[in-house]
Amino acid sequence: MKNLYGKALLVDSALTKSTGFTREERERYGLRGLLPYDVASINKQIERVLGSMRCKSTAIEKYIFLNALLERNQRLFYRTMIDHIEEIMPLVYTPTVGEACKEFAHIFRRPQGFYITPEDRGEIATILKNWPEEDVRVIVVTDGERILGLGDLGANGMGIPIGKVALYVACAGINPAQCMPVMLDVGTNNVPLREDPLYLGYPYPRISGDAYRSLVDEFVKAVQLRFPHALIQFEDFLTPHAFEFLDRYSGQVRCFNDDIQGTAAVTLAGIYTSCRITRKRFSDLNIMFLGTGSAAGGIAELVVDAFCAAGLSESQAQQRLWFIDRKGLVTSSNDNIKPRIKPFAHEHVACSFVDAIGDIKPDVLIGATGVAGTFDEAVVRKMAAVNEHPVIIALSNPTSHTECTAEQAYRWSDGRVIFASGSPFDAVQYGDRLFKPAQGNNAYIFPGIGLGIYASAARIVTQRMFLAAAQVLADIVTEQEIDTGAIYPALTRVRKVSHAIAVAVCNIAIDERLTDANLPDDLEGYIQSLMYEPDY
Repeated sequence: MKNLYGKALLVDSALTKSTGFTREERERYGLRGLLPYDVASINKQIERVLGSMRCKSTAIEKYIFLNALLERNQRLFYRTMIDHIEEIMPLVYTPTVGEACKEFAHIFRRPQGFYITPEDRGEIATILKNWPEEDVRVIVVTDGERILGLGDLGANGMGIPIGKVALYVACAGINPAQCMPVMLDVGTNNVPLREDPLYLGYPYPRISGDAYRSLVDEFVKAVQLRFPHALIQFEDFLTPHAFEFLDRYSGQVRCFNDDIQGTAAVTLAGIYTSCRITRKRFSDLNIMFLGTGSAAGGIAELVVDAFCAAGLSESQAQQRLWFIDRKGLVTSSNDNIKPRIKPFAHEHVACSFVDAIGDIKPDVLIGATGVAGTFDEAVVRKMAAVNEHPVIIALSNPTSHTECTAEQAYRWSDGRVIFASGSPFDAVQYGDRLFKPAQGNNAYIFPGIGLGIYASAARIVTQRMFLAAAQVLADIVTEQEIDTGAIYPALTRVRKVSHAIAVAVCNIAIDERLTDANLPDDLEGYIQSLMYEPDY
């Protein structure tokens, strides 16, 4: 046990068992007298944790409680989260993490993760040596500029990498010692936040231009030196930067952007699954997006690849996708179209959102706006008028920013909608049916991608891996789940999903000659052996 003894062992968050140390261990490690008499099993400790947590009256109080548990006893935290993931994940991540980020400086207890500021320029490789772990395999990094739908939260955005790391551990079994949350704290343009006397971040306006890009570049290069086996996951960067860094680094190092590629894969999986309900061929679908940001652009590009894999040409695939922005339908005559959206700006008369639905008759409507209520009653009813079973995927989170609620979608479509959302919703009773819509959560995708890259030692992450992940996720949904209105599997099976995605990623790495590792024939068994199982 890392040669720790007595009180030092009890307070080491990675090694402690608290009251779970056996009589023999208490004798061996100098713990006699330091613990109550009872040797409590981890299940008894989980019962105590849940009892205390459930007494908290608000989600943010529960978040603070769980974060404190993580800080003092990693194994108990992760065992609790894995065994009760449907209850715990919304508290650790979406939707509660949005409020936690807004309040990050005010609820701060103990340092977690790694912070880099402009003052570290030229020394990032040196200060990375301060991180206590040597074998880092996953790094989640943000600059805090576009946190969920909340905007620029500066260093408060560290709540996102911390939460994503928790999902890597709980959902895919990456050892917590091999995960690293990173904040590129380059300032914030959120003036009230900068002026908050409790704010903990770099208290200056954001650096930009070459100064900003060169700092990100130094960070990526420093990671290659310090942690050469690490996968870098870019998280919650502003759309232009998100695409820029993905294009710049994806062919050079192990990296991906979860907002672009993870969101794309989980959405594509939901579209695949919806076809089992609508009985429509995937390659026949017309898809409409509300929003032109990184999430919508990433989904569109992955769907084009999926359409091409289904037999369409790239031009035919692009013609199946349409975009709506604040002014209405994005057409080829629009001014200032974002470069990634131009292939989807088709010839059509200018028209409103609702009129565009009537003209184009999309089979699937996807919201990625970050603006609450944009799928109003007129929109949902129009979708229901042109489809027997309209597919509506409202991705924006936290819950306060979702395009529509599950209850609204079912009511306004007379119970015919196939609905999924980025934030979790309770079951909805409509008529004689109880619908249990599943959350289109990136946690179904990125942990499995990370596990597969770790297991395969693939040099880069490819688009084909995300296509495979989407198909794996769709295939794992059962008919019983579909009968309840879900197009994603129960979260209780997320580790099974991650394992299956990791196997697919390994096979692609082998097929595309992206790895020099001598992988065993039994990939399933090998990957299972890598998965961290917290226990005493």
